[in-house]
This record gives sequence, C-alpha cells and structure tokens, in this order.
Amino acid sequence: MRKRADFVRARSGVRVQKSGFTLQSLPNDQGFARVGVTVTKKIGNAVVRNRVKRRFRAAVRELVPLHASPSHDYVIIARGRARRMPYPLLLDELRAALLEAREG
Repeated sequence: MRKRADFVRARSGVRVQKSGFTLQSLPNDQGFARVGVTVTKKIGNAVVRNRVKRRFRAAVRELVPLHASPSHDYVIIARGRARRMPYPLLLDELRAALLEAREG
C-alpha cells in the first residue's frame, strides 16, 4: 500500500497488539492482500527506521502468502521494541498476529 487514504481506512478494521508492533486488518475489494509498514520518528533516526522497515518487509514476504487472508489490507505499525527484537521472534509475532486477525 502506498496511499495515505488506504492506511487511514485500515484503522477502522481489526487491530492486533503485539510487543513489537500493531497490526491493523481490513477487507479490500482488490482480490489480493496488500501490506503497508509504518515506522514513526519515535523509533529512531532514518537509518534505524529504514532497518526496521526492511526487517518487516522481509517478514511479510515470508508470511503473508502463507498466513494472510486474501482480499485484505494489512498495516503494520512498528513499536520501539521492534528495533532490537530478534528476527525469529518478529516472525513468530507476525505469524500469530496474522492468524489472530484472520479470526477476529
């Protein structure tokens, strides 16, 4: 997802809180899952924010095809703990959040 309107629209959907991020999910009419990642300046400088985004995008490439609902928009909002979270833990939390969003 790239447009702000899509990110804002996802706020009205299902919200799943994890220690490293918040996942928002909302059905779309596209026929496929879309994902957006948000990392605020509270997390760190540009280098840190970009590193966090890259890690989330890599996790999304691994997990969304397997665990996400088709025709849904997902927004990942990074929290402070995400910058120091080990990658396997990040994968576990994202997998759990995707499955939880699917149910709720």
